[in-house]
Amino acid sequence: MTIQNDAALPENNVTNTIDGNTDQQTPMTLKERFRKFLPVVVDVETAGFNAQTDALLEIACIPVLLNEQGIFYPGEAFNAHIEPFEGANLEPSALAFTGIDPKNPLRKAIAEDEKTALRRIFKGLKEVRRAEDCRQCVLIGHNAHFDLAFLNAAVLRTNSKNHNPFHNFSVFDTVTLSALAFGQTVLARACKAAGLDFDGKDAHSALYDTQKTAELFCHILNSYPMLANAMHVEQSNSEMPEDSAADTAL
Repeated sequence: MTIQNDAALPENNVTNTIDGNTDQQTPMTLKERFRKFLPVVVDVETAGFNAQTDALLEIACIPVLLNEQGIFYPGEAFNAHIEPFEGANLEPSALAFTGIDPKNPLRKAIAEDEKTALRRIFKGLKEVRRAEDCRQCVLIGHNAHFDLAFLNAAVLRTNSKNHNPFHNFSVFDTVTLSALAFGQTVLARACKAAGLDFDGKDAHSALYDTQKTAELFCHILNSYPMLANAMHVEQSNSEMPEDSAADTAL
């Protein structure tokens, strides 16, 4: 994994401006930066494009953390090779693209069933979420709604709704962020534009793609300062409480 040089990156400090005077505050915490949402990079490898019928074969999740200097960095990875669910479609063209052979004996020896894999990963993410005092995870992905669709479908198949730490529809998409930052939408090209190593031979592994997406997301956050009015909140007597139903979306 590529390690960024902290000294070369701007700190994500909160800056207040009152009557033209700038007051530089201490770096904000992760829960403050994302309104108590824990960003988690997710990538899945699948046996097709249909989340309802095609097998989920690999999943990897990496929480994005924030150090005391205000620098974002990838946390510990949680990943799994997954056995195709009963009756799952295995599209030959998708398997040829990813290079995954679900019948490979070495893979079968380490693969987990969907329920076991998801609940193990969800448990690990919940521990990170609690440690950061965040209330929910939000999925970060490159074409994030693809990953979220397969994740949500697997959650339903395994009756894991109560274990799932992720917001069920909000995402952060690094395709959009890369287009804004670099004018690139392909993960490999965006990483190279950011000065990050990317080996195409390792692509289409959920763990590798998640590591690269996490590095890219952190690089963008660390390189681009928040706008002048960032974190501004209108105070109003009619303002709804933090945990209201209207506040469940990002």
